[in-house]
Amino acid sequence: MLALRSGLARALAARMLAPQVCSSFATGPRQNDGIFYEFRTYYFKPSKMNEFLENFKKNVHLRTAHSELVGYWSVEFGGRMNKVFQIWKYDNFAHRTKVRQALAKDKKWQEQFLIPNLALIDKQESEITYLVPWSKLEKPSKQGVYELATFHMKPGGPALWGEAFKRAVHTHVNLGYIKLVGVFHTEYGELNRVHVLWWSESADSRAAGRHLSHEDPRVVAAVRESVNFLESQQNMLLIPTSFSPLK
Repeated sequence: MLALRSGLARALAARMLAPQVCSSFATGPRQNDGIFYEFRTYYFKPSKMNEFLENFKKNVHLRTAHSELVGYWSVEFGGRMNKVFQIWKYDNFAHRTKVRQALAKDKKWQEQFLIPNLALIDKQESEITYLVPWSKLEKPSKQGVYELATFHMKPGGPALWGEAFKRAVHTHVNLGYIKLVGVFHTEYGELNRVHVLWWSESADSRAAGRHLSHEDPRVVAAVRESVNFLESQQNMLLIPTSFSPLK
């Protein structure tokens, strides 16, 4: 028994002295200001999505009077159908609380949109995300299609995989295969996730760029390094709505 205790003590001491790979955030440090982005996904009952979007189009001004809408898309491909994806910007958590309180008191918003349309929604998901420090939100100069690539990374944070992921993203951008809109990490929601929002002129131009990049040894090398830390990935092709600020 004494020998067992002594062995456990030595193992514990060694573990405490060994360098620990960790991060104060689930997927990486955020930018220095308090601005964050809420990712919302609504799932609809079959045949109800278009009705919801028409209602939102008529009343979007009531909602954007309270906070900034970054983008609003219908999901063309990627997972379950009949869903929309939207991004809202907030200065900080106090700002979001103030906005939610104001919306609860806004009779026009409640009566003209929220209450009549709740029955159309089958499911709702929300995430709080920050832009990573080396990314800023870019606005494409013309209308196109968007792709949200969601990467579920291995635990350990950017101390483990951050530089490799950054190189993979920048290699695609610097070689001109696709335009980057923003890179976000999840603070509340499913953790150890990074979202990359891309823009292309069309779904066909995106497909062509992807095929060319897969044959480029510079991209292959950068991606091969990054995927060592990848658990899973999901991509969604997004079509901007007529009222989306990001077209």
